[in-house]
Amino acid sequence: MISRTLESKITGLFFQGKGIVLLGPRQVGKTTLLKSIVEKLGKSSIWYNADEPRTRELLEGIGSAQMKMYFGEAEVIVIDEAQRIPNIGLTAKIAIETFSEKQIVLTGSSSLELQSNINEPLTGRKYEFHLFPISFEELVKHSHLHAEMQELENRLLYGSYPEIVTNPARARQHLKLLADSYLFKDLLTYEGIKKPQLLTKLLQALAYQLGSEVSYTELGNMLSVDKNTIEKYIDLLEKSFVVFRLSALSRNARNEIKKGKKIYFYDTGIRNALIGNFEPISTRQDKGALWENFLVSERLKLLNYTEFYGQTYFWRTFQQQEIDYLEEADGKISAYEFKWKEGTKARVSQTFTSSYNMQDFKVINTGNYYEFLMQ
Repeated sequence: MISRTLESKITGLFFQGKGIVLLGPRQVGKTTLLKSIVEKLGKSSIWYNADEPRTRELLEGIGSAQMKMYFGEAEVIVIDEAQRIPNIGLTAKIAIETFSEKQIVLTGSSSLELQSNINEPLTGRKYEFHLFPISFEELVKHSHLHAEMQELENRLLYGSYPEIVTNPARARQHLKLLADSYLFKDLLTYEGIKKPQLLTKLLQALAYQLGSEVSYTELGNMLSVDKNTIEKYIDLLEKSFVVFRLSALSRNARNEIKKGKKIYFYDTGIRNALIGNFEPISTRQDKGALWENFLVSERLKLLNYTEFYGQTYFWRTFQQQEIDYLEEADGKISAYEFKWKEGTKARVSQTFTSSYNMQDFKVINTGNYYEFLMQ
């Protein structure tokens, strides 16, 4: 089993009188991680899978008396895919307050329903974590740096979902299963989705625009829907951990692009499956875009796991001056340019340096990228 960075953090918060919420896409290893924690703690547990209709009926709107009967002597109560249970936040609040000696754990593969149902009832009563596909750092710790760097092309092509990493021979079949429907299973049952077939078309359009600024209006014209529908669907895809947005930094220069956004996939394997392209990196026209997505998504994992409190952006002007990626914390900015080939030069425009307090600038390439993706 590949050790996950969050394991020690979550373990240390067990039995502190608060609930634990673990969010992340389906098939990313949430249940496996929690089972490892419970086993190592040596605690008795009971597990409910809310994907099952019977479980949803059992736990919807129950009170403390029923909970006492259902939970029994179990010390850890885990509710998987909790977002599928109506009013789960209130139910969890009652459980946490009534059974303070037990550990209540909720997992969810989407934040769109789970978040709205738990945030208010569980304010101040939960610790929340996000689990992603296996990170570069986790893979390095599992093997060693040189071995993982040798796998770079495979990671760009097939991503790093646990099933892909541990069973690479069936990578394409598993990715197709995920990309076809399983990854956004919750979205397909969400009442706000009026055009389910639009999801795949939109994801494919986003896949082809990887690394470029995205226009909701242009996407709407392409898919024959209005821009508000596009924005709504992208928001739902983001809340289901399929894609995420990176906004443009704009505060000073008059010619900066002010409302720009880029959209990346949490996993490059999912992106490639959506467009049916697993051609070798050496022959691909989208190599630079894949490289950029890989670096930004892997950096996101690192920042999340290390509890980075700053903001991330890209920067571009109408004169095509640009910086691929920025991080801002404590009023200081670190700037990064992504290049595939080692030795490729890059510099920051004077427009940017005269407008912002840039602390650091680095070019990230295939020779030094491990420094960018590890603590």
